[in-house]
Amino acid sequence: MLALLAAVAVCSAACAPGSSAPPPAASKPTSTAVRTDASALGDVTLTVWDQEVRGGQAAQMEKLNAAFQAKYPNIKLNRVSRSFDDLNTTLRLALSGNEPPDVVEANNGRSAMGAFVKAGQLRPLDDYAEAYGWKQRYPESVLRYSRYSADGKLFGEGNLYGLPQVGEVVGLFFNAAKLKQLGLEPPRTWAEFETALDKAKAAGEVPLQFGNLDKWPAVHVFGTVQGRTVPPDQIGTLAFGRKGASWNTPENVKAAEQLVSWVDKGYFAKGFNGQGYDAAWQAFGKGQGVFLIAGTWLLADLQKALGADLGFMLPPGATPDAAPVATGGTGLPFAVTAKSPHPDAAAAYIDFITDADAMKVLTETGNLPVADTAAQTVAEGPQKDVFTAFGTVTGKDGLVPYLDYATPTFADTLGAALQDLLAKKAAPQEFLATLEKDYKTFAESNG
Repeated sequence: MLALLAAVAVCSAACAPGSSAPPPAASKPTSTAVRTDASALGDVTLTVWDQEVRGGQAAQMEKLNAAFQAKYPNIKLNRVSRSFDDLNTTLRLALSGNEPPDVVEANNGRSAMGAFVKAGQLRPLDDYAEAYGWKQRYPESVLRYSRYSADGKLFGEGNLYGLPQVGEVVGLFFNAAKLKQLGLEPPRTWAEFETALDKAKAAGEVPLQFGNLDKWPAVHVFGTVQGRTVPPDQIGTLAFGRKGASWNTPENVKAAEQLVSWVDKGYFAKGFNGQGYDAAWQAFGKGQGVFLIAGTWLLADLQKALGADLGFMLPPGATPDAAPVATGGTGLPFAVTAKSPHPDAAAAYIDFITDADAMKVLTETGNLPVADTAAQTVAEGPQKDVFTAFGTVTGKDGLVPYLDYATPTFADTLGAALQDLLAKKAAPQEFLATLEKDYKTFAESNG
């Protein structure tokens, strides 16, 4: 299982310079089923839905879209940009209509991409992967995060339904200036991290900035805590909805209890369950909070806000030399809808925004490219911290998948259960029993 999860081991051997570049045009495989000369497709308007709304994310899309339209003036892009939550809410309805967008970013999980595949709403891209050389650009370990069987049951194998642009890892952002004021260094162990939270609280600081109104942010925080107590292979089995694991284990109880203890100790700001995700990370960017558990997609915005005071590190383990474990994988893949009348143009667009030149643009705009990572040049500072962390955790097989991947309903189940746990409306054992019921019901019936 770890071979699948760790995949995303795109930064070591898989990310040597030039590894993501497609074969030269003359040597590209050809396919009679698809057309790859976008300039010969006539006048086309592509409607693209994405969730790249924040500073660095928006900047890379704007640059790449402008470059694509300059190269292919016959293809006009109608871009619709929505927040992650808005996209998830509206995409399901849009795909069931008669005129869905041509290209969409679809969350990898079963509740989104898996459900869309099962409903026949996304187009398999295997012919395009062969024609454009995507299997040479990305290792199979990355492509598997966008693979489903045609019936949507098996996640991680089967047809290819999308391509991601970015790599992701959830870790600890920290305010280096505040740590210095507290007489602290970045923690080398989990115990040192909790000591730092204690000292921050005693000094009147917000130890850990957090907003959980949207429910899913707690998934990342819990996943980080869970990774200190639960073996990575068990997390992988749970997260991919496979048989053979259980939420009702002493290790998961310990993780849930530790998260509740952070509430009791006042490590989160008051009213965190009613504060939005964006409000929380923006508050951190304004100097409110010593630590923030979040994903690398916030790098560009937080670096703009905090500059050299921003730091990033992987969640520390029990000892300084403990093997790294962190939640992560790939960003939302770009997919082609089954009803799009322009699949060749749509695939050409996806190819363009994920090629080697695109990876350079992603780097320049403060993002973390999922391919060619080691080939990029980045200055000392927060961005290099992120690139180094991603390379370390992927190189040592330490990435574990997002927990909401597990079942078609698990994102809602886990999000609501975590809110109840954090609000002290459910005890740790009750919280885990809720997760176990959803997980077991699905895993036992999914073949």
